[in-house]
Amino acid sequence: QAQLVESGGGLVQAGGSLRLSCAASGRTFSGYATGWFRQAPGKEREFVAFVTWRGAFTYYADSVQGRFTISRDNAKNTAWLQMNSLKPEDTAVYYCAARSTSRAVVITPTLPSDYDYWGQGTQVTVSS
Repeated sequence: QAQLVESGGGLVQAGGSLRLSCAASGRTFSGYATGWFRQAPGKEREFVAFVTWRGAFTYYADSVQGRFTISRDNAKNTAWLQMNSLKPEDTAVYYCAARSTSRAVVITPTLPSDYDYWGQGTQVTVSS
């Protein structure tokens, strides 16, 4: 079973940047695609970004396209979410998730149920 630990959250002013990290342990990271989700108070968990296990393909929610960048390094068992031009509406708990490559192919897995393992989340707060 894979364990995922997010870090890098915090408080930032609008227009600022943060870089979230997702460190994996327990299983080789290279057998899993990685996604980032976020959940604001009173709202459902929503998809943010996805990267395939080789890092060749990425996909973003429209709300973050052009501002956020997902990446990974399998040798380091780590994925990142670089967040630039942050807005107050980006405030949420951000979660890293892993999807086994043994599952049926989904080109753009954007549902929480598409993923097998989750981290505990890291809070991102953007002040106006």
